[in-house]
Parts: sequence; C-alpha cells; structure tokens
Amino acid sequence: MRICSLAVRGAGALALAGALAGVPGGAVAHDQSQVRAEVSPEAAAPGEQVEVRVSGCRGTTGSAGSGAFTKDAELTGSGSGSGKTLAGSTRVKAGLTGTYEITVICDGHPHQGVGTVRVGGGQDRATPQAPVRAGGGGTAHLQPTAAVAEEAGPGTRHAVVGLVLAGAAAVAVALRSVRRHRSD
Repeated sequence: MRICSLAVRGAGALALAGALAGVPGGAVAHDQSQVRAEVSPEAAAPGEQVEVRVSGCRGTTGSAGSGAFTKDAELTGSGSGSGKTLAGSTRVKAGLTGTYEITVICDGHPHQGVGTVRVGGGQDRATPQAPVRAGGGGTAHLQPTAAVAEEAGPGTRHAVVGLVLAGAAAVAVALRSVRRHRSD
C-alpha cells in the first residue's frame, strides 16, 4: 500500500516536471527582437575559425552557440547603449554543410534564432583520430570527419530537462521524509 502510494506520488512529480519543462518561462517572453548575430566570413568552410559579432545586448559578456559550432563562442565587448557590440570566435564543425541558427545568451536570457551561419564550400577530408605512431610516418587510422560531428554531447535543453527532473526527485524525497517524521 505504502509503496503504491509513493509510486503514484513519484509519477505525479515527474509528470509535473515534464509539464513545467515545456511551459515557456520569462526568458522566452524577453524581447529578443533587438539582439542580432552575424558571422564572418558569411559562408564558412567546415573546420574554419569564424568571428561572431552580436548587437543588442545590454551587458558586456555573453555566449553564442549553434549546431554548426564545435563550442560556444564566448562573447565580450564594450561600449554603451545601442552601439554596444559583443564579439568572440569559435570553429565550425568539420563535415557539415547547410545553414544553422545561432542562439545568443546575454543579459541572462537566451535569444534563439537571432542569426544564421552558412557552412559549405570546404572539402570533407579525412582527419587522424589518434596520434600518429612514432616511426609510422603518418599512418594513423583515418576516419571521415562527418563521423566526428555526430559525437557531440547533450545540449542546453538536455541539461535543463535533467535539472528539472532532479529537482522534482529532490522534492519527492523531501516530502516523503517530512511525512515519515510526522507519522512517527
């Protein structure tokens, strides 16, 4: 009886956490129409270093991410008012082609789809996947770079869902503990 009750409560907490994960919060309501991101060069080759410039943020730091980037570009800048520009650099993932959206995080809010990066024109070359063995003269096993791009880890959405589920589990444990102490 008690186990069934806990299972029902746990399922309810998980359902609540899942529902809260899909509800837009204050960050979505934030006015992102002023934030814009540009990438230089406009058409980047896979594996190429790119500069990201962002306008419309009030702070002096932020980050810009995209499915095309190997890691988020750390943005810094100076200036004041509407003339403020944040800038940073990152590298485009090897083995990609197409157009990818850019998400900027500044002023404590994510601004999704405020720019794009076009990837193409580069050759999909094989790259070494391990250090070259001494005396081998460059005989490391080669793997197409497209396979490397698929090894990206979880993104921000996965982290947020994980945190919400962990919070729901913590609340369920706390409630169980409080109820256990009351019954004693």
